Amino acid sequence: MMKRILVVLALAFCSAATQAFALKPSGRVAKKAPFSKVVAPKAAAPVIKKGNSLRLSASAAAEAPKEESGGLMESLQVGGYFALWYLFNIAYNIYNKQALNAIDYPWSIATIQMATGILYFAPLWLLGIRKAPKLNMSELKTLFPIALCHTGVHVGAVIALGAGAVSFAHIVKASEPVVTCALNAVLLGQILPVKVYATLIPIIAGVGIASMKELSFTMLALASAMLSNVSSAARGVLSKKTMSGKQLGENLDAQNLYAVLTAISTCVLIPITLALEGTGFFTAFKGVVAKGDFTNKALATLMFLSGATYYAYNEVAFLALGKVNPVTHAVGNTIKRVVIIVASVIAFKTPMSTGSIIGSSIAIAGTLLYSLAMNAAKSKKE
Repeated sequence: MMKRILVVLALAFCSAATQAFALKPSGRVAKKAPFSKVVAPKAAAPVIKKGNSLRLSASAAAEAPKEESGGLMESLQVGGYFALWYLFNIAYNIYNKQALNAIDYPWSIATIQMATGILYFAPLWLLGIRKAPKLNMSELKTLFPIALCHTGVHVGAVIALGAGAVSFAHIVKASEPVVTCALNAVLLGQILPVKVYATLIPIIAGVGIASMKELSFTMLALASAMLSNVSSAARGVLSKKTMSGKQLGENLDAQNLYAVLTAISTCVLIPITLALEGTGFFTAFKGVVAKGDFTNKALATLMFLSGATYYAYNEVAFLALGKVNPVTHAVGNTIKRVVIIVASVIAFKTPMSTGSIIGSSIAIAGTLLYSLAMNAAKSKKE
């Protein structure tokens, strides 16, 4: 089984590297802040002093190999980011499912995973390795509704992954563009081109076919995955509505914004989890150890790894996606979902019916077409 997983990871790396090398060496893309539209800054015009034309030409010729080398190194760096993004994402889905199989307390596990991220970014802020964001109360209030949606994205996904097969949860999550289009139309009044709406047809059809033919189908898994989709779409809409064109606080780059949302979500999750599940998680933890299925150390390590890989794949995703163009982003995201489904089927030996495979293929192809159509529509508008 491990050999098969390694093969999948190797394919993920090759796919990521292929997408990375598809970039032009000099084609850099401005970093994108999560959940909101970002306009790339205009390049400053070069200043040429009188009588310096020959020296500038010589300098350009001398630095050409460096620029090419820099482009190659950046491509390798992006390829590495994509490989780590896939690797951490696969690891998270496996660790998360194993944790949920051991202890069926999804709210508690989701809270632990969210809180684990604090162990990563808090020391970076305290030690000055990363500049800590500075936000006032008004700005925190602006971020609070977005953090609530962020909480819904994670909790919905965790419950879905625990209630059914990992592959099925990701098939349903592929339908997020449908929800996004609906919320954008209702809340923002955004009407998209017909071509974009046409790409939703294979997504809806594919998810419908996969759901009907899914061997491990449960209504809880479907509803929870849709909760995650709605929360993710709402997060994007709220970000556009409240943050578009605004500068919030200081040092609030993409990574710090994700860290702040993680901290707020953790504060939101703790009381809700205690109200819904109480301290049952700790009783179940002791029970699993008493049965001999896990040692205290092994089970605690599993919980920690599920949280660490959850935060890690999101952190690396911002680094990877901030360096590529939208088309590469769309293709990379599609490949990621396919790789996760294949890896989960291999790792957990979850059977997929022919109908489920066909449905998932149609749905995932639809999400790629949707991303490409949206990028084309934005380019035309600009």
